[in-house]
Amino acid sequence: MDSVVHFEIPADDLTRSKKFYTEAFGWETEDYPQMDYVIARTGEVDKDRMLKKTGIINGGIASRTGFIKVPSFAINVDSIEDAVERVKKAGGKIVKEKMDIDGMGAIASFGQGMGDQDIAAAWAKGAVWFKVPASVKINLKGSR
Repeated sequence: MDSVVHFEIPADDLTRSKKFYTEAFGWETEDYPQMDYVIARTGEVDKDRMLKKTGIINGGIASRTGFIKVPSFAINVDSIEDAVERVKKAGGKIVKEKMDIDGMGAIASFGQGMGDQDIAAAWAKGAVWFKVPASVKINLKGSR
């Protein structure tokens, strides 16, 4: 059984949303300005930013865009490719192909196929969408 591991809340004003969730629920936030995104921590994390307790998830607050319009969540999977195939077989639609997330993992977004308001994502920790080829060292000896 794959578990929910992350949530996203869209916001028209990131500063206002950060203030609201911090004051109302005590969440800690961390800005990622290069992504127009805010990490929202709902529980205490260790030095590797992993939750110290089970049964809770952290998430993010993102600028409301054409893609992020409603709250959504991410489901942990072993393989993005396998999850995409399972979604398609179950009648779902892929709305954002697999992409790397800042070296932390990979994600692909999908919907149940009932409109644009039912978006979720499959997340594979540590996976990346590209592979770096092995390096090759060439030593040339000789003279002209």
